Amino acid sequence: MGRRGQGAGGRPVDQARKWQFWIDRGGTFTDIVARRPDGGLTTHKVLSENPERYRDAAIQGIRDVLGVAAAEPLPSDDIEVVRMGSTVATNALLERDGDRTVLVITEGFADALRIGYQSRPDIFALKIELPELLYERVIEARERVGARGEVIRPLDEAPLRAGLQAAHDTGIRSCAIVFMHGYRYPEHEATAAGIACEIGFTQVSVSHRVSPLMRLVGRGDTTVVDAYLSPILRRYVEQVASQIGDTRLMFMKSDGGLTDAARFEGKDAILSGPAGGIVACAGTGRAAGFEKIIGFDMGGTSTDVCHFAGEFERSFETVVAGVRMRVPMMNIHTVAAGGGSILTFAHGRFQVGPQSAGANPGPVGYRRGGPLTVTDCNIQLGKLQPAFFPKVFGPDGDQSLDAGAVDARFTDLAGQVRARLGEEMTATEVAQGFLKVAIENMAAACKRISVQRGYDVTSYVLNCFGGAGGQHACLVADALGMTRVLVHPHAGVLSAYGMGLADVTTMKDRSFEEPLSPDAVARIDRLLAKMAAEGTDELLAQGVPGTQISVRRKVRVKYEGTDTPLMVDHGSEAEIVRRFEATHQQQFGFVMTGAALIVAAVQVEVIGASAQAGAEEAVSGRDQSGPALKPVGVIETYMADAYHDTPFYDREAMAAGDAVTGPAVIMERVSTIVVEPGWRAALSDRNDIVMERVVPLPGRVEIGAGVDPIMLEVFNNLFMSVAEQMGVTLRNTAYSANIKERLDFSCAIFDPEGGLVANAPHVPVHLGSMGTSVRAIIAKRAGTMAPGDVYMLNNPYDGGTHLPDITVITPVFRDGGSDVIFYVASRAHHADIGGISPGSMPPHSTSIEEEGVLIDNFHLVRAGGFLETE
Repeated sequence: MGRRGQGAGGRPVDQARKWQFWIDRGGTFTDIVARRPDGGLTTHKVLSENPERYRDAAIQGIRDVLGVAAAEPLPSDDIEVVRMGSTVATNALLERDGDRTVLVITEGFADALRIGYQSRPDIFALKIELPELLYERVIEARERVGARGEVIRPLDEAPLRAGLQAAHDTGIRSCAIVFMHGYRYPEHEATAAGIACEIGFTQVSVSHRVSPLMRLVGRGDTTVVDAYLSPILRRYVEQVASQIGDTRLMFMKSDGGLTDAARFEGKDAILSGPAGGIVACAGTGRAAGFEKIIGFDMGGTSTDVCHFAGEFERSFETVVAGVRMRVPMMNIHTVAAGGGSILTFAHGRFQVGPQSAGANPGPVGYRRGGPLTVTDCNIQLGKLQPAFFPKVFGPDGDQSLDAGAVDARFTDLAGQVRARLGEEMTATEVAQGFLKVAIENMAAACKRISVQRGYDVTSYVLNCFGGAGGQHACLVADALGMTRVLVHPHAGVLSAYGMGLADVTTMKDRSFEEPLSPDAVARIDRLLAKMAAEGTDELLAQGVPGTQISVRRKVRVKYEGTDTPLMVDHGSEAEIVRRFEATHQQQFGFVMTGAALIVAAVQVEVIGASAQAGAEEAVSGRDQSGPALKPVGVIETYMADAYHDTPFYDREAMAAGDAVTGPAVIMERVSTIVVEPGWRAALSDRNDIVMERVVPLPGRVEIGAGVDPIMLEVFNNLFMSVAEQMGVTLRNTAYSANIKERLDFSCAIFDPEGGLVANAPHVPVHLGSMGTSVRAIIAKRAGTMAPGDVYMLNNPYDGGTHLPDITVITPVFRDGGSDVIFYVASRAHHADIGGISPGSMPPHSTSIEEEGVLIDNFHLVRAGGFLETE
């Protein structure tokens, strides 16, 4: 008999005899990691949908692992816990396949969620298609509570009851209740919820419980999502639970914590699967000795990236499938760049994605008539070898990869490049060029969650997982200036593995919206203590022992007048100020000394620590005392712009301490790891492959006069990324709703003569004349500009549009020099510029002065100092 310990729910279990199942139910495959009674791990994959063979993929996966026939009940006494992440709610939201829902909202606001904010995701779209609403009908409740709790109009219950009864009579059973200021003064919402329950609604979601935060639209959307998805989720939970008897069933939430199946709600389920990947990414990275991690999950269609530096990063306002949600979710950035991303040569440029060949027809090499993709690049370069790949392709699924067809298609593409540009390129050089563009796309995604937010990634490790990650990890690391890559032995099923490493958690949010002061801190202390007690009681009720529970207390702080709160640890007033200013400096590059601070919200995270430490298996492979590691073959590949005789190794033949130096390829059962020249890969005693750059990257080379179609696309992406990052920072630091919500601004980069280099997809009318404004400043300030200077104008005679559009122009100097190498400029609409009436362009004005103040060649910042008095 083995040792006894605490199970996932805190129950004493005999760990020598109990199974655990960690499951990620994805859109295509369901991944299962089973922890056997002896502590070892077994992995398994099944198709998520196969109605001819089984009703539910997760249950079928458990049956397969245990060898239980379909007609037999599962041996629940032998299973300690089932931990799951599921895309059931996500798919229902994407496909608009949730339950019929009625929205109850304060009278006068029936269209508030339909209107939403004035932002347009695709500013150049001529036909704007609003996403389909989740609620079927609206009931306007005659009630109104003011911002300070005064009852302006009592709730009129009779018409509300009649409206709810009429909705119920049509078969609607889900109800979302959202009243003005209900997040802080919930009495009217609670009364309405009681009426809905009396009538017979089986799902009643109220905003003060679902999302007790300011902003009617985000709070309302979140409440509607909860009402729309919770019934579907509950049916799925009951379906799984009915087949596993008394076995403990837990689900992964979007915030990366586990919860008991009975507490799993629609609003918490959107990122249930991907969150497991981040938990595993962080857990495996820390177990390997790395504290600062960039997660890189590359599949066939897309690449997910995340940032971890000691604690999970969560976003609190997220848009999924056109729906705004204000609940904590793991901060994941997805880019349409995967192994199946389609390659196109158009307008003299090499472009990769965003379209994907998918699994069917797939890449050219899959023998199903598909287009050229990133995977074909690796076949052409020799990194994926048909001889070492399973024979699962072709009409009958019994053929190898088709390298010949791939070479023929790249040869044809090289001919198109020659005809269009007059440039001689071999088929292999064309493939290498497309791969460079793909790598830049993926590196740009990593920068969005790291560099764009002020983190220096050169000191991080790239934790690489997903089916295609290992083929590109070294190249992505090089593009980011990173020197270490980690590949876990379960990288192919890491999201399922994360279910086993996750903690049981609950998170509580409350709006606060008061200036930071000693009295406010005292009130926050009392509020956080109450929230922590509520969360602790919830975890104790789920069976988590009190000794495993810890609490994190945080506050969301912003400058008065701004609208972007930053999350910092709670503490004394001085500690909050210091932490906020450090975070603001890191993310935005400045602090506003002397500006008042507002505590927008408070948060408590109560954590029940997982008992899964040390879940990794011991190394299996050849005996270290045996003969030295030998390759299974040596084949020519093309890496780092040159041909190499490259050894191919079998990972299962490696022992702890074995190392190979690039160029080399390590083959696994479910993926391929490419060790690029200048890199070294070693197998650790934890069975991880850790790759390190042992030869420094060559220095930068000057770009020649000739037009290189590959570098043209690479630099196009880099410049576009800068302009887009400018827009993100402007929006996050702005005071004005015109900028934050209507997105009435534009950002662009200009060359030393004022010619447009790149602009983000912002407001087109701004961009047409912004270059004229830049050239006007260049002409008037020639020879006087210095680093740290910023200029402002709205002059319509120097490229301005109308006076409320103010342009800010900053010269960018060569490091340590006096030469301007670029100008960056942003133009944004301001609500009031003076004039004879609010807004702009009064119809009866006769001179420019009647529209407002005209600003021309104004020195706004000198040597980094804001000239506020001037």
